Amino acid sequence: MQKLAFIGFGVVGQGLAEILIKKKDELKSKYGFDYSVVAVSDFKLGSALDNNGLDLGKVLELSADGKISEYPGATTGLDALETIKQSDADTVIEVSYTDIKTGEPANSHFRAALEGGKHLITTNKGPTALFFKELAALADSKGVQFRYEGTVVAGTPVLNLGEFTLAGNEITEIRGILNGTTNFILTNMEAGRAYDEVLKEAQELGFAEADPTADVEGFDALAKVVILAKSVMGADISPEDVDRTGITQISLEDIEAAKADGKRWKLIGKVTRDGSGVKASVKPEKVALTEPLAAVGGATNALTFVTDLLGEVTIVGPGAGKIETGYSQHAVPS
Repeated sequence: MQKLAFIGFGVVGQGLAEILIKKKDELKSKYGFDYSVVAVSDFKLGSALDNNGLDLGKVLELSADGKISEYPGATTGLDALETIKQSDADTVIEVSYTDIKTGEPANSHFRAALEGGKHLITTNKGPTALFFKELAALADSKGVQFRYEGTVVAGTPVLNLGEFTLAGNEITEIRGILNGTTNFILTNMEAGRAYDEVLKEAQELGFAEADPTADVEGFDALAKVVILAKSVMGADISPEDVDRTGITQISLEDIEAAKADGKRWKLIGKVTRDGSGVKASVKPEKVALTEPLAAVGGATNALTFVTDLLGEVTIVGPGAGKIETGYSQHAVPS
């Protein structure tokens, strides 16, 4: 029986909870995976801890009204750090707010879990981008696992592809579409729609936040590029090392000029290894229509791995979504 603790229970956490409930019998019969959720803590929705197990359906029901702390019979009102320390969870699922500048408060959650001998699964880009090597070393020293697939392109297994499936290949470049919001905007601008109009629609559809800066200025893609560089390429780079430009200066005239050249604009995140080391960038590029990335429209993400044995390998899939990102946490350590 694997005991789980959720730190953060917003869209992604609830997505995983729904998967765990729906797939409970299948997970046990097909994979031998049985679980008990012993703690849930969310800054806005409240917290509940019972090391004998919580009813996950009841937690979801209470979360709809922001009342997880009203879970009957549970220890309630604990903050995230106390929840981690007081729970006897085997695995902490950290899906709280991402802060790419400091990594907090998630970095403290990460360290408390790992130092407490608990496996860690996360979708949180901030600490993973900033402190990847330290966190991986801490996990190794404690004999636990640090899983972070969902930090890049939701549940589409790009990190597993680069780290494990392509093992034995020399990967010299990773490039691709790492942000669905900007891809949605550029795709619609190619149809003749103005930037402001499309951005507003993206916000209404939930693709973009009320403050879209992280997406349209390339900061979200930057965090993912840093994680790719560190985890797949083994590079020691920081966010400040990434050459970053967003899409806000691309005009309809630029879009039309690219069309005339048989190309289309994409915000491309790129990590390249050469004789001088590993370099990373996030910037708009005109991609030839003959390239696989050019065919990826809307909010979809895609990455191309350039390898010595297989040539170019491209993976395409969703980069966001409640269930899609919840699925990224499926690799619960056994």
